[in-house]
Amino acid sequence: MSNDAFRQARDYLLAHREDYQRAYRDFGWPELTEFNWALDWFDVIARDPVNARRDALWIVEEGGSEGRWTYPELSARSNRVANWLRGLGVRRGDRLILMLGNQVELWETILAAIKLGAVLIPASTLLGPADLRDRVDRGAARHVVIRSADVAKFADVPGEYTRIAVGEKAGGWHDFADAYTESEEFSPDGPTAASDPLLLYFTSGTTAQPKLVQHTHISYPVGHLSTMYWIGLEPGDVHLNISSPGWAKHAWSNVFAPWNAEATVFLYNYTRFDANALMSQLDRCGITSFCAPPTVWRMLIQADLSTLKKPPRKVVGAGEPLNPEVIDQVRKAWGVTIRDGFGQTETSVQIANTPGQPVKPGSMGRPLPGFTVTLLDPVTGEPAREGEICLDLSRRPVGLMAGYAGDAQRTDRAFAGGYYHTGDVGTIDDDGYITYVGRTDDVFKASDYRISPFELESVLLEHEAVAEAAVVPAPDEIRLAVPKAYVVLAAGYRPGPEVAESILSFSRENLAAYKRIRRLEFTELPKTISGKIRRVELRAKEQAATTRSEGEYREEDFPGLKR
Repeated sequence: MSNDAFRQARDYLLAHREDYQRAYRDFGWPELTEFNWALDWFDVIARDPVNARRDALWIVEEGGSEGRWTYPELSARSNRVANWLRGLGVRRGDRLILMLGNQVELWETILAAIKLGAVLIPASTLLGPADLRDRVDRGAARHVVIRSADVAKFADVPGEYTRIAVGEKAGGWHDFADAYTESEEFSPDGPTAASDPLLLYFTSGTTAQPKLVQHTHISYPVGHLSTMYWIGLEPGDVHLNISSPGWAKHAWSNVFAPWNAEATVFLYNYTRFDANALMSQLDRCGITSFCAPPTVWRMLIQADLSTLKKPPRKVVGAGEPLNPEVIDQVRKAWGVTIRDGFGQTETSVQIANTPGQPVKPGSMGRPLPGFTVTLLDPVTGEPAREGEICLDLSRRPVGLMAGYAGDAQRTDRAFAGGYYHTGDVGTIDDDGYITYVGRTDDVFKASDYRISPFELESVLLEHEAVAEAAVVPAPDEIRLAVPKAYVVLAAGYRPGPEVAESILSFSRENLAAYKRIRRLEFTELPKTISGKIRRVELRAKEQAATTRSEGEYREEDFPGLKR
C-alpha cells in the first residue's frame, strides 16, 4: 500500500536522524503510482490513538486568544469542507486560488483540496488586483477562497470563478462557515495518481515575471521528507515556522514537514514584529523547533536573546543563506547552532546542515538523502569545485517539480543536459560541504575577479552598525565595476559620513583588496513580498545612473582610508 511505502521511508529517516552517512547512503524514495497525502497519510495518522489528543495545529493571536485543533478534529473538519466544496462544483483537476492568513480555514482548505484532487494556487494576502488578475488568468483558476476583507480586490478581476469568502458575509460570495453543516464522512471520487498536479506556485519574481511552478501529489507531500529530516522533526515536536501563507516555505514547514513527522504546527500571529513578544511565546508554549528566514534572525539578534529561558533545541534558517555573524550570536546566547538549508519553490530542501553533524562556518551543508547534487562549470558544463548547483536527473529526486506549467521552453532549459539547473552558484570542499556564492545573475566581476555578493554582505553584517546589506556592481571607468553596498543601519545609528567611513574601513580590514566595498549608500532594501532582497532593482539603478547618487559615499571621500 502507498501508506506503507511512505511510512517506511519516513520511519527510516526518523531512525537515522543523526546518522547522516547511513541515511544518505541507504535512503530510497518510496515508489508510488497512486497517493493522496490527505487521505492516505493525514487521515490515517489522525486515527492513531497516539494522535487522538495531539494538536495538529495551534494558533496564538497577538491579543492573547488561541485555538488548538487535534489531528482527528482537523481530519473531520476538512472532510466537511471537502464535501461542501464538491457541492459548489469543485472537481478533480480544478484550479483553486487560496488566499488566507494563518487561520484554521487555511489548513482545512488545503486538506480538503488534496482530498478532492483540486490544484491549489497559494496566494499571499498582500497581493493586489493586478497580481490577482494574473493568477486568475495564467493560472486558469475556477475557484477562489479568500478572506472577506479582501473581497474588494477581486472587484475588477474578471472571470467565471466560484467566489468563497471566509469571515464576514460578503454579497455575491459563498460563506465558508456553511461548510461546517456538511457531513464529517468523505468519500473520494476515485484514486489519485501520484503524478497528478497538486500545487501551482507563482514564484516571488526576484528577477522577472513570476514563473508557474507545478508540483504533484508526491513532489511536495513526499518530497518534504527531506525537509523533515533537515529540521530534525519528530513525533510530538511543537514547530514554529515564521513564513507567510502563499509562499512555498509555508507549505514546507507549516504543512508537509511537521505533519509528516506527526508534530504540531504552531503559529504566532502578529501585526508588527516584536522580538521580545515572540520569545515570550516560545517560552510559554514550549516550542521545541524553530525556523525563520534571515530577515527575522537579523531582527532577533538586535534584541536581548538571553530573555528566552527555554530555547528550542532545533533551530534552522532558510529562504536565503544565513551570515556567520548571526549564527555565532545565537549560539552564544542559546547554546544551539542555527542550521542552514537550501531549497527552492521548485524543490524541497536539497542541501542542509542536518542534526548531529559538524557545521562549517559559512557552509549550507551537504546534499540531503535522496538528492544527488553536482556543481557544473557554467562554461564547460563539466563538474567543478565551483559552479551552478544542479540535481542529477538520472537519479531524479521525488522532491522536484514536474516543470513550469504552460512553459515547455523554460522547463526544457531548467532540465537541460540531464540535470535540473537551480540558477544558484556554490563551491564544494573535500568533505562534500557546499557553500553558497550567489544567484548566477548576482555574481559579478570587478577588476576581472569574480565577486560573491553574499560573501561581502556577510562581512558587512559583522559591523555593529549594519542590520542588513545588499552588494551589487557599480560601473567604474577603471575597473569596469566595483562593489557597492546598500546598507540598512541597526537601531541607534544614523546615516552620515562617520558611519560610512567606519563601515568602509571595516571592509578594508576584513576583505581582500579586490573584494572591498568601494561605495556605500544608506537606504531601505527593495524586497519581494516574501521578503527576499531584489538585487535586480539595485543593479538596474546602478546601470541607469548617469551621475553619483545623492547620499552615496565613496572611498575617495575619506583621506584617512589607506590606499
